[in-house]
Amino acid sequence: MLEEVVATRYVTPLREGGSLPGIVEADDLGTYVMKFTGAGQGRKTLVAEVICGQLGRRLGLRVPELVRIELDPVIGLAEPDQEVQELLRASGGLNLGMDFLPGSLGFDPLAYQVDPREAGRVVWFDALINNVDRSWRNPNMLVWHGDLWLIDHGATMIWHHNWPGAKASAATPYNASDHALAPFGPDIASAAAELAPLVTRDLLAEAAADVPEAWLADEPGFDSTDALREAYVDALLARAGTIHERIIMDAPTADGPSRAPGWISERLAPRHDDRTSEEGARP
Repeated sequence: MLEEVVATRYVTPLREGGSLPGIVEADDLGTYVMKFTGAGQGRKTLVAEVICGQLGRRLGLRVPELVRIELDPVIGLAEPDQEVQELLRASGGLNLGMDFLPGSLGFDPLAYQVDPREAGRVVWFDALINNVDRSWRNPNMLVWHGDLWLIDHGATMIWHHNWPGAKASAATPYNASDHALAPFGPDIASAAAELAPLVTRDLLAEAAADVPEAWLADEPGFDSTDALREAYVDALLARAGTIHERIIMDAPTADGPSRAPGWISERLAPRHDDRTSEEGARP
């Protein structure tokens, strides 16, 4: 189960995200990027964050630690922004926190070189969870202490928005043509050989078990939260063994920037070893 902390101070909103996450301090003296149950995207976004984030961590990918954060809306009374105040009032109780990576940098494919093995692992993982939000338009990756970190998994497992069609949706291909790591020659076959055997029913059940009970309650079509957790496990398990055969990687779409994926050269992208002193990441 995720560690539970109590928010003690609301620091500032992060306006880059549509759900208006915020930086908070907690009673464990940690600083977190907090995602709110009262945000317009709803609790399924947080469910996806937990299952996919915890799965990624169990597969050895760099995903910031997740915690459950108890929020008393009173801590936002001094916040001058009316939108933030309304969000805090709507989010009393249990919310989700992601470890804040201080001094971080957003991933830039022209400034950070990714080797084919790491690129393949990330693309394969995104194909497994059907992540539609790791494109060059919005990479949702950070560079911290010279390493690549994965964030924001709320736009994944789109089948859980329509459970009757989940089986068919889980069988669909994954188009990685616009993926932020497409230009780095991701080694998909190697990633599948390494990671797919690790995705067992027990491993997926562990990730699903980390979702708070309240976020799964009253889902139409399910008699219990245990049955719903099992549905997440079934969908991901069915996808894990063969998704590498259904990853599409064609030319990037025509609206890409002049140096978007597909046009990066070694001349433009520095070697990873040249940036070992670089620190960074901003959730």
